[in-house]
Amino acid sequence: MRLLMHTCCAPCSVYCIDSLRKEKIEPTVYWYNPNIHPYIEYKTRRDTLKEYAKSIGIEAVFHEEYGLDEFCKNVVCDLQNRCINYCYKVRLEDTAKYAKQNGYDTITTTLLVSPYQKHEFIHELGDKIAKEYGLEFLYRDFRVGFREGQAKARELGLYMQKYCGCVFSEYIPKDDCKSLKPITPDGYEYQKEPRLQVKRIENKDDYMEMFLEADPSEEMVHKYLSNSDVYALKKEDEIICIAVILPISRKVLELKNIVTKEEYRNKGYAKILLKSLCGNYKQKYEKMLVGTTENNIPFYVKQGFDKYEKTIKNFFIDNYEEEINDGELVCTDMIYYSKNLKKR
Repeated sequence: MRLLMHTCCAPCSVYCIDSLRKEKIEPTVYWYNPNIHPYIEYKTRRDTLKEYAKSIGIEAVFHEEYGLDEFCKNVVCDLQNRCINYCYKVRLEDTAKYAKQNGYDTITTTLLVSPYQKHEFIHELGDKIAKEYGLEFLYRDFRVGFREGQAKARELGLYMQKYCGCVFSEYIPKDDCKSLKPITPDGYEYQKEPRLQVKRIENKDDYMEMFLEADPSEEMVHKYLSNSDVYALKKEDEIICIAVILPISRKVLELKNIVTKEEYRNKGYAKILLKSLCGNYKQKYEKMLVGTTENNIPFYVKQGFDKYEKTIKNFFIDNYEEEINDGELVCTDMIYYSKNLKKR
């Protein structure tokens, strides 16, 4: 099977790709969404998908067409039925056409993951268009993984859009939004997602055990802890990630410590907390520093700490009695990078 999967955005693709890969099916992502407006929204969703596809090593094809004029011409006389009469059809037909011309034998779409879309209609339309082009339509009720996929997308820090796509869906009156009830597969109920919250911590010493996972010297932690701000990322009532921020001048801060509980690591929680803190502090401060080991430089550069500041030679040898290890690396130097908090 060679599967071409029409893809409306990165967050909706997460569960679809994961579940297909579990079936040993490797789809090719296909971007064609001339119904997404305005252009800044179109570009943000497209670029987010490009980055996500690259990060998970999946093949992706991008058919560029920002089709605002053509879209408006086709839907303005019947806005209530724009999805059925235009949006679904134009995207699935283009997917089928590309698939036929490029040696794919099967198509599908991430539209099948959303409980807010007209699921059965998309299924029927997909079957119909696929047959017209001599292809198969791979149907899966991806809705069962909608919440799971959305939660993972948030953990990864993917851009999460606030509306379906077109200029008209962006301006749906609030009263109409309340009527958009998710339609679930028969016999299935969505589990409520735990809320993530960033909270300031006052009882700092109570979390010394967590701080010591990132900085193994209690003496060193005490030196900066009393004058620092401490914030935690909470999932419901559980603290899963914690960070220590030390103001060092009128315009400059330093990230002194950030650590995630072991069972929650490698899921993007440190990134979420750091992004939130940078957003809050940029109202007053201009720059945030971080001192790190060689192994962690790529993580911080990805979070915007992209300016090299200095290296303190033998920092870990001079300040710690025992050898400090980061994986297989024996830590010696402290390397400082900074992030411009005012930079977009």
